Amino acid sequence: MYNFDSPPSRRGTNSYKWDTPSADDIIPMWVADMDFPAAPCIIDALRRRVDHGIFGYTLVPESYYSAIINWFDRRHNWHIKRDWILYTSGVVPAISAVIKALCDPGDNVLVQTPVYNCFFSSIRNNGCKALESPLIYTDNTYQIDWENFERCVSDPRTRIFLLCNPHNPAGRVWTRGELERMNNICLRHHVKVISDEIHCELVMPGHSFIPFASISSACQDNSITLNSPSKSFNIAGLQIANIVSNDPSVRHQIDRALNINEVCDVNPFGVVALQAAYNEGEAWIDELNVYLWKNYQALCDFFRSRLPQLEVTKLEGTYLVWVNIRATGATSDEVTRRLLDDGKVMVNSGTMYGQTDGEGFIRINIACPHSQMMEGLERIAKVLA
Repeated sequence: MYNFDSPPSRRGTNSYKWDTPSADDIIPMWVADMDFPAAPCIIDALRRRVDHGIFGYTLVPESYYSAIINWFDRRHNWHIKRDWILYTSGVVPAISAVIKALCDPGDNVLVQTPVYNCFFSSIRNNGCKALESPLIYTDNTYQIDWENFERCVSDPRTRIFLLCNPHNPAGRVWTRGELERMNNICLRHHVKVISDEIHCELVMPGHSFIPFASISSACQDNSITLNSPSKSFNIAGLQIANIVSNDPSVRHQIDRALNINEVCDVNPFGVVALQAAYNEGEAWIDELNVYLWKNYQALCDFFRSRLPQLEVTKLEGTYLVWVNIRATGATSDEVTRRLLDDGKVMVNSGTMYGQTDGEGFIRINIACPHSQMMEGLERIAKVLA
């Protein structure tokens, strides 16, 4: 029904992904946005808004909140109330605001490495320390080191556990049992959970995303959820996200932090796009996930036949594939540089996601037309074979 094979060219459009590389012959498979146009329902809604011609300050309507509530109720069986929602311009500003609201400078914020690089900067920018609990890499996937996790949570300086679900770049979609166990440990030591769920609609066959707060009243009461349609619907440039908490006192603290950080206003296009995505975009996102899964399977086949010495991590969620390149004998940064200089393909070095736990890996973005992905993989093989 939807065409993911023939998108328009993004080069020369001030695309961060495509126009950052200095040369026109580089295939960008790095930063986490997709090369597919947004869902037609979003484009149509934005076109109608543009046709109005006036783009002043935006009042967020009740229909915005209804779209969020109905989507998560229908798709994820999570029953959000209207007054639990705070809007802001993005999930990273939301992370920063929540840390500012709930932590004092010098406090620990626990993360599971390797993990999204902006976690580290948001923690650092608020004067806090990123306390790393390394995930265990085994059988081409990641598991939680529960003993280490509890040791980190029990540190009296740890105030927040910053959870990534689905996990970027490890590709995990955490199970109900894992999430419950995380919360039980955090509750024992009076640590709040911030759950970054920005990739929540990007889930591969055989796996189910579970919102952390939907599991139980205990999980809901002990957590703050951050979500956005930006990754799933490829509208990151429209700058819209939400913070969800059922605790009025916590929301008040976060609202103050949003105002202190001056990220309390949003633009009209983000408001319109979110409603179109959540009200009309379900068929599109389901078809997108099928396409991404086929791309991932093709990538796995390619590595098995052309680069069998390298291990591809199992992908449960996101469109970001984590590849173990230790067999090359080179560092992640060295491999990334060689791929760019010699292969004309741009990927992310694993060290972005943890200097220790990301070393020996690269991250590859497969949210692009199949033919483009295969050309990128051919270039990678020519350098690393």
